[in-house]
This record gives sequence, C-alpha cells and structure tokens, in this order.
Amino acid sequence: MTGKLVLVATPIGHLGDLSPRAVAALDEARVIVCEDTRRTGRLLAHAGIAGRRMLVANEHTEASCAAQVRELLDGGATVAVVTDAGTPGISDPGERLVRAAIDGGHVVEAVPGPSALLAALVVSGLPTARFVMEGFLPRQGRERGERLAEVAREPRTVVLYEAPHRLHRTLTDLAEACGADRAVVIARELTKLHEELWRGTLGEAAGRAARADPIGEHVLVLAGATAAAPATDDELRAALAAARAGGRSGRDAVAEIAAAFGVPRRHVYDLDIERSKGAVPPTG
Repeated sequence: MTGKLVLVATPIGHLGDLSPRAVAALDEARVIVCEDTRRTGRLLAHAGIAGRRMLVANEHTEASCAAQVRELLDGGATVAVVTDAGTPGISDPGERLVRAAIDGGHVVEAVPGPSALLAALVVSGLPTARFVMEGFLPRQGRERGERLAEVAREPRTVVLYEAPHRLHRTLTDLAEACGADRAVVIARELTKLHEELWRGTLGEAAGRAARADPIGEHVLVLAGATAAAPATDDELRAALAAARAGGRSGRDAVAEIAAAFGVPRRHVYDLDIERSKGAVPPTG
C-alpha cells in the first residue's frame, strides 16, 4: 500500500498563521510526528483536533522515528510532520523522514506556511535574489572555524540561526571572520508580541549583545562579501617574480597565480613571457 508523508508548516509565534489547509492536513493524518508532544498538543487543541497519536522526532530520535514512520507508510497511513515552529526540515527534524518515505516509494507532500528563515530575509533589506541558509554554526573546534571562513567569503546574503545564550559569541566570531563593518540584521521573536528587528554592523551587534541579556530565538541575516577589486598587471607581475624567485617553474607559477587571483591563465602566461624577455622589468 502507498502511504503519504505530509510536512506541515506551523506558526513561528502568531497562532493566526496556522492555515486552514494545515489544519485539514493535521486532521486527516493518522499519526503526527513532532518535536514536543506538549507544544504540538496545544497547537492541536487550538485547531480543534483531538485523539491523534504522536511520535517524537528530535535531533536524538529522528533516525529511529524514521523506521517507525516507514512502517506506518508501508501500511498505507497518512503521517503528518510538524516541528515546534516553522517549516519541517529547515534546521529542524524532517530530512530523514522524507528520505525514508521516498526510499519506500511513498508520496511526500508539503503544506507551506510560516518560516523564520524567509520572514527574516524578506524584511532585512539585504539582497534576496540569491542567498544561503547556514542554520546553526558548529559550536566549537575546527569545523566552526572552517564554517566561519566560508561565511566570510560567501558573496550571497547569509541566513543563520542562533540561541540567545550563544548570540554574543557568534556575533563576536562573525565580526572577527567577516570584519566588524559587515552589515547584519538581527530578527528576534518573529511574529510574537515582542518581535524586534535590529540593523547595523557586526561590530555594533556584538557590542550590543554583550551589554544586553538576549531573549528568544534569533535569526541573523548577514550581508554577502564584497567582491575584491581585480588584480592589476603590476600585482600579477610582482606575484610572478616572487614565485619564480622561490623556485617555481613557469608553468606552476602561472597556474598558481591565475588560480589565486581569479584571472585567466593565458593573461598571466603572457605577462610571464614579457617578464622573461625583459619587456617589463621584474617588480618587487
């Protein structure tokens, strides 16, 4: 039998954002997968839905829950997936459940709706045509440093999530990696009573977080990196001279410098030929 897995977006704060289609999908489901049965229970009571079996899928249980969901789908059941807030599968459980359903040949549908990612992005005032969702940064170690370096180089708008007790550290690390003058928008408690949007630089944001006691989940919308100015021919000649003085062959020097400066290899080759013929005195 073919079952159906339905990912249902739920309010990120304001209960009025629960759509009629979401209510219908939850009412139709035989089982509802959620992060917290108490929170989802309150949502179901608000929607007038009672008597639904609930399974818990969080960061620790999603893998085992996926096997249970697969069995239900194999039996022809309709299973709804919700998270504590927003759209399932975005920095929340859901991805493994979808994979299990697809691998079993079952139908997967989405009931779109609230998303903290999109809500913060569209009100940020930063470019929205191209953006990257980073979610939560790794908490420590080399992986965190590598991810910060990637964010610093990213030319597209970057969206991150952060918990209040880690906000100051993350803003400080971002300011160090990206530069204190990088623009950032911080959205807090979106759609809730105390919703707040703050715009400024990473340096200002880190200072503000140090002075305050942040409350609530935060979405950070970070401006992308500004493209570096193209290298001049003099800079390329200087790099060639340094590479050749360091023992690099002509081919290796040209390849390395073209890659490092992001310029056509042919152009660097021509400059190297000029240099070797003495048409242009070596620089440096």
